[in-house]
Amino acid sequence: MAAFALTVPVAVAPAAKAESAAAPNAVITWNRHAQTAIYEVARQSPTTTARSFAMVQGAVYDAVNAIAGKPYKPYLIAPRTRPGDSTAAAVAAAAYNVLLSLFPGQASSLRAQYDEALAAIPDGRAERGGVAVGEATAAAMVAARQNDGAFSNATWRVGTEPGQWRQTPPDFLQVGAWVATLKPFVLDDPGDFDTPGPPALASAGYARDLNEVQAVGSATSTVRTPEQTEAAIWWDDPRLVEWEIKRNLATTYRLGNLQAARMFAMADLAAIDTLIACYKEKWRWSFWRPVTAIPLADTDGNPATTADPAWTPLRITAPSTEYPSGHACFTSATLGAVRKFFGRDNLSFSASSVDSGTTRHYDSLAVATAELLEARIWAGVHYRTAVVDGDRLGKQVTREVLSRF
Repeated sequence: MAAFALTVPVAVAPAAKAESAAAPNAVITWNRHAQTAIYEVARQSPTTTARSFAMVQGAVYDAVNAIAGKPYKPYLIAPRTRPGDSTAAAVAAAAYNVLLSLFPGQASSLRAQYDEALAAIPDGRAERGGVAVGEATAAAMVAARQNDGAFSNATWRVGTEPGQWRQTPPDFLQVGAWVATLKPFVLDDPGDFDTPGPPALASAGYARDLNEVQAVGSATSTVRTPEQTEAAIWWDDPRLVEWEIKRNLATTYRLGNLQAARMFAMADLAAIDTLIACYKEKWRWSFWRPVTAIPLADTDGNPATTADPAWTPLRITAPSTEYPSGHACFTSATLGAVRKFFGRDNLSFSASSVDSGTTRHYDSLAVATAELLEARIWAGVHYRTAVVDGDRLGKQVTREVLSRF
């Protein structure tokens, strides 16, 4: 936290100042379109969406940055541009072409959004130039992610001994292990970042972790407050509130296309490389979830734990190993990158959740992150050690990603 507090506040480049305040922000518009394609239609899992958003926003950033005169370091390329090239056309072309490569089955709806975007731009050299830039950055991104290990047949290790992960109810799935072997977007090797591991089963620390989630994370908990229940559901919505938080911040603080593109790229590239590091650690430790451990607590060798065969969590447990918490890793990276971009923590933002049916507001990135860590325990899906260490891992990886890019 202290490291981020020392960063310099974001500077608006001259090209960003020239953007019309009255014009719609194309970067925000196409981020919404990306969410529609990635989640609302394709229904990708929360972890899978991180790769898709990173691809879209990386290409969009390179396109906008090139047209702005390369005030920042490109991610992959900086195509040649001409004065007057349309930023809106470049954003549309970059996002559309990456999304089309990811979801060819959505070609019709994506083309309709693309045609609508270009129809709002006067025909001519400016539009053609912008399109060419966006197509070039999209092609570079698609090429860079070919054969990157996405959607491989990698699986989680399933064990039968106390402490070892096993598939969880209700569907007992094997999902997401491929993320551990995904080619990183920025880092040389996400495996360079490790964690101390979950506490030993016989330890007092493990007993504290298990007893806490057993009490406060149960579907029928009598100690969890209504406010905590709402927060647990709000943060657990698969339509991740972090997506809306970024758009809300870009709108509230009136970011132009260049700065919005930069913030989204910083956050999404930090998040995906953090998740790769996080999932490498998940595969390494292969620790059991509370939904498994609590009914089997009489087998863990710890006299301070008590089995409850009927115990169920408030929220459905994700089909991946427990330690460290993927959501803690992701949110720490996302909000940490946002903090780095703005150069401060005291930002006002809000987002809504369909699952909880509520909107929550925050005036601090640190407060929001801290609540997310608690919410994973209140939801009954993680132990405290997993969220604390996931948060720490997210901070470490994000610092390294943003020092390189």
